[in-house]
Amino acid sequence: MLTALALLWLAGNALRLTILAVPPVIPLIHDELAMSATQVGILTGLPSMLLALAAVPGSLLIARFGVRAAMVAGLLITAAFGALRGAVPNVWWLYAMTVAMAAGVAIMQVTMPPAVRAWVPSRIGFATAVYTNGLIVGEIFPVALMLVFVLPLVGGSWQWAFVFWSVPVAIIAVAVLILAPKPAAAAATAARRKWWPDWRNMLIWRLGFMLGTVNAIYFSTNAFIPDYLRSIGEEAWISAALTGLNAGQLPASVLLLAIAGRLERKVWPYIVCGLLTIAATLGLVFGHGVWLVAAATFQGFCAACILILALALPPLLAPPDDVHRVTAAMFTISYTWAVVIPIIAGALWDLTGIAAAAFWPIALCGTLLIVLASAINHIPRQTH
Repeated sequence: MLTALALLWLAGNALRLTILAVPPVIPLIHDELAMSATQVGILTGLPSMLLALAAVPGSLLIARFGVRAAMVAGLLITAAFGALRGAVPNVWWLYAMTVAMAAGVAIMQVTMPPAVRAWVPSRIGFATAVYTNGLIVGEIFPVALMLVFVLPLVGGSWQWAFVFWSVPVAIIAVAVLILAPKPAAAAATAARRKWWPDWRNMLIWRLGFMLGTVNAIYFSTNAFIPDYLRSIGEEAWISAALTGLNAGQLPASVLLLAIAGRLERKVWPYIVCGLLTIAATLGLVFGHGVWLVAAATFQGFCAACILILALALPPLLAPPDDVHRVTAAMFTISYTWAVVIPIIAGALWDLTGIAAAAFWPIALCGTLLIVLASAINHIPRQTH
């Protein structure tokens, strides 16, 4: 089991290493490729879009070839196209390689809950917390190390920096190929029967919108903190608030490593986190100074708790041979939701002229989470 958990943690890292390598070097890319602000926005938004669009094809790969093969394929696609992003000094080449890389990440992401179910069926909550901890650490590594270590190491070249962050992803692919538990023949045969999600299944929509709330909360808060704080004269706290929002996820993931197993299928953690998310949003709207940083940190903490608990639900609630389909549909819905809510939030700001209006949909997401979570206990747990 330790080997399986280690592979899950490493694969969680690989979900974010190549994506989060971009923000620290955006000024270099912007200058070298003469990109406009709109083009930079497209570059940063492409991965989230692909996480929604490529989730169902990831389910097909799992159904045809199994979890391990699909995960290795996703890792190799991510590593190869992540490294190639800077091979040609052209914006459209960068876009194309980013799309291909993000498709690999989307395939990987769909394989994680089925891998948890297949590799660590007795510790689903704990194993989910393990790979989510890896994901969060994978968000921190590139941001923390790119400018101070990686760029000096590769002579200041953002192109070679992308290659640098793709190498560990390729190494993880080899480790999964060699060390991952082999699937049982019967399970592999069953998994090949279906791959297209059953969109009439209300479980899919409930899980998709539950995960969508946390994605929307996280991405919208990240998007609107800078402009909102500038609009209320608190621009000095922008960097600290964004750091708090993202760093606040790490203690949550560590805490859930210890107690996730005891919170499986419990309704109250979602209700508590939903209420606390609403409170943190109010803190961002009405707070000042250090209280803004505290509210943002609290928001990140709550979002990570919800994320870990929600990602554990497909292997807990779906039949063993259906986890990949439920997961694919959940990611498709949730990442679409995460794109729509920030657009609505921005439109509310523009239409009303009230900066705080951008945070109304974020608070509404916390309320929706509370409503959706109330039905979890009415779904029977699936067993092998």
